[in-house]
Amino acid sequence: MNPVLNLSAAPHVRDRWTTKFIMYAVCAALLPATVVGILVSGFHAFLVVLVSVASAVVTEYLFDRFCHKEDTWKDGSAVVTGLTLALTLSPQVPLFLPILGSFFAIFVVKCCFGGLGKNFVNPALAARCFLLISFGTAMTSYGSVDSVSSATPVALLMTGRAVNITKMFLGTANGVIGSSILALLVGGLFLWAMEIIHGEICFSILLSFTLFMGLFGGQGFDPYFLLAHLCGGGVILGSFFMASDYATSPVTKLGQLVYGILIGILGALFRLKSGAADSFSYSVIIGNLFVPLIDMYIIPKPFAYTRKAIAARSHEEKLPLLRRIPRPVLVLTVISVIAGVALSGVYAMTKDIIEEQKRAAKRASYKSVCPGAADFETDPEIDLYLEELDGEPYGMTFGRSTINEFLVAKDENGAIAGYVLNVTSADGFDGDIGIALGLNRDGMLNGISFTSLNETPGMGMRAAEPAFKDQFSNKAVSSFVLNKSGGSSADNEIDSVSGASTTSGAVVNAVNAGLDFFHTVVKGDG
Repeated sequence: MNPVLNLSAAPHVRDRWTTKFIMYAVCAALLPATVVGILVSGFHAFLVVLVSVASAVVTEYLFDRFCHKEDTWKDGSAVVTGLTLALTLSPQVPLFLPILGSFFAIFVVKCCFGGLGKNFVNPALAARCFLLISFGTAMTSYGSVDSVSSATPVALLMTGRAVNITKMFLGTANGVIGSSILALLVGGLFLWAMEIIHGEICFSILLSFTLFMGLFGGQGFDPYFLLAHLCGGGVILGSFFMASDYATSPVTKLGQLVYGILIGILGALFRLKSGAADSFSYSVIIGNLFVPLIDMYIIPKPFAYTRKAIAARSHEEKLPLLRRIPRPVLVLTVISVIAGVALSGVYAMTKDIIEEQKRAAKRASYKSVCPGAADFETDPEIDLYLEELDGEPYGMTFGRSTINEFLVAKDENGAIAGYVLNVTSADGFDGDIGIALGLNRDGMLNGISFTSLNETPGMGMRAAEPAFKDQFSNKAVSSFVLNKSGGSSADNEIDSVSGASTTSGAVVNAVNAGLDFFHTVVKGDG
């Protein structure tokens, strides 16, 4: 007979999994998606993941130290929060965003509400929504198109354009770091098979989302349409790894089904009616806020408790609805509604102004590299060619350089004054680099200007200085060569920015891609 006597308050429920085991199992389940995201997106994506996880762990460690609490950072929950947040971010985000997001998730959403199990919403999702509201442009910059946030597959779907489902499924399409559906399904189904997450939540979300999209999406139950929406916008990541969080999901199976259906319908509704392609996060957050209400009204029948006794007890404790809802839930709901209405109003009022400012800035950038231009016109044949490229890198020798736009510059008399190309390199050290190339009628390069440059201050950002940028001015060459040692004398040689060879190489590749496109495709010299 075991002499150890365990005393604890009811209910006396024991589980084979410890909190630490569960957290590290979730980390293992997220590992395939993390690896795929890093392999596809590059070294900067690895930095985003590393910084996000480290910031979350350090924040919880410091909180525990300053507040004289138990070292809860060792249970792995901070690692899960940081890793999950990182997978919801673009691989091009500046590194301060995962640091700020992890701090917000751990300190504000988790620790300030009592720690693990006491947070009212999913910390990683709350941090993502916080970053989306505060840094919308940086958060939705998945790759460049005209120096504005590039389109993810779901964003393209919402404009009626076709997408490549295979790329979405494998995780090689434009999007967040954790966009590989195959890897997420492997991890999610592993957790479900281990009974770590509840299938009632995951599958009810996917089913209700699919049914709603089929009924009200305007395409019927077209498999291509439904699969494309299921594979994009964070539906799989949200279903298996966000909505299933123990602390923010209902405790009963019926409650979990209601909760999942609510999230699925809200996610589909936002997808169809919202202007944001990544609005699934908000549906999970709203579902989290309804959990206390769901648990209050969906209560399992206690053992040996008759329906008559349940009815009598319910009648004795019956209170008005508003008094039965916890006050924090009411306050947070009111704040969320007010903030949502205010943000929607500000967005509606400033949307056109912001877009006009972006167009004006782009036009000014184009005029700076084509001084004699009074207006810019598109070329229908070249536009068709660019549509066929579908945002893919141009050529095999220019790195990840993309041709976004080709325009014919006209002077005040309507005569051709030159040409402008908008090119992007995804090989920058800290993100995408957008460049406008201006050429005269003979194909000589007038010069370049940057439409987007977010490199390291004092290093890569020096590429915008005349000492580097003016090396491309008034050059009649077909391509350039980067000279890392400096002291170039030939017209086609470009001296690298000291300490920023990655940025310099990305710029040279982008310019060479634009020149090759002009001579090969536009002029047909190739």
